[in-house]
Amino acid sequence: MEIKYEYIVCRYGELVLKGKNRRDFINALLKNTKQTLKEFKALTYEARHDGLYIHLNGEDYGKIKTLLAKVFGFVHFSGAIACEKEIDKIAQVALYLAQNTKAETFKVLARRQDKRFKMTSDEINRAIAGVILKNTMLKVDVHKPQLKLYITIANDLAYLMEEKSPGAGGFPVGINGRALCFLSGGIDSPISAYLTMKKGLRVEFIHFASMPYTSKQALDKVKELAKILAVYEGEAILHIVPFTDLQLAIYEHTDESYAITIMRRMMYRIGDELAKRRHIKLITNGESVGQVASQTIESLDVIAKVADTLVLRPLAMMDKSEIMTLSRNIGTYEVSILPYDDCCTIFEPKNPTTKPKLDKCLYYESKFDYESLINDCLDKIETIKITNEIEDEDIF
Repeated sequence: MEIKYEYIVCRYGELVLKGKNRRDFINALLKNTKQTLKEFKALTYEARHDGLYIHLNGEDYGKIKTLLAKVFGFVHFSGAIACEKEIDKIAQVALYLAQNTKAETFKVLARRQDKRFKMTSDEINRAIAGVILKNTMLKVDVHKPQLKLYITIANDLAYLMEEKSPGAGGFPVGINGRALCFLSGGIDSPISAYLTMKKGLRVEFIHFASMPYTSKQALDKVKELAKILAVYEGEAILHIVPFTDLQLAIYEHTDESYAITIMRRMMYRIGDELAKRRHIKLITNGESVGQVASQTIESLDVIAKVADTLVLRPLAMMDKSEIMTLSRNIGTYEVSILPYDDCCTIFEPKNPTTKPKLDKCLYYESKFDYESLINDCLDKIETIKITNEIEDEDIF
């Protein structure tokens, strides 16, 4: 028999560490949750000190559960049944939950928020366990119970829960500002964006397209990745940079061994200027130390010197296996491995330098008018809005 929940009790994640600005974080989390669950019109919300309480009012918990797991800011959440704070009524609900489980062992875990409730947590545990033992075949197992029955004695009601679903953790998206995230279409950059959002930043994407050397399928792939990630922040802003002319100039005037380094420096220059125009204070990307030639310490140092905007690399110290696991978990992996080359791979040199020198970079850059080419890229950027629900639309 399917259990009919009345509430969802959502517990806060890292924001419990916040002090004076805790209310701002809770308000942001409430706003984001309402946006994510906007299709469920009957829901009502109450943000409390210990968590967000959502009254289902007949809405389908199973459908809501999938979306709620993608809201950054909750450590876990549970479907709940509420009753008056009387031990007999609490026992009645507990028995209903126990009788509708396939578990063979159980444990009761009561917690009193309302210290005026006359029974201690341990007394509640014993009383409820006694009722379940008397009326079911379940056995108590305090170490590895198949059913954990959570009881919260709140100020208004008693809430009973028999599962905890993992939340996305982190901070509410947008509470810490905005970031411009490089999105190439590979495995790494979507994970960089995901981790950036998890730390409370609303992300705008920048993608460098080298048509016709890169294909429409490659661009569609990037849009699909942005669409998958959009569910975490409601919508995604994608800036598409026409990079072909600048990239060809780089390969015409630069020694092949320095081409990737110079190309990345140009990308950073464009990203830096776009961030300033968009009043964005942070750039993030999928660079991971030592993973490829342009990601050695020497390369990262030389490349990032052109940017005034703060640059963070969420994947810097992660192993590729860790990145791939996370990619599979959030659903970007299968899209990322589609065989459509981006501008970084289509012109990949055979012997890129792993220890570029700044003076050599400046020498190669002095051989052509890259500033006018950068301005041309910026002037021709196509900016689109992508949501997880509707088709793309131009916004500039």
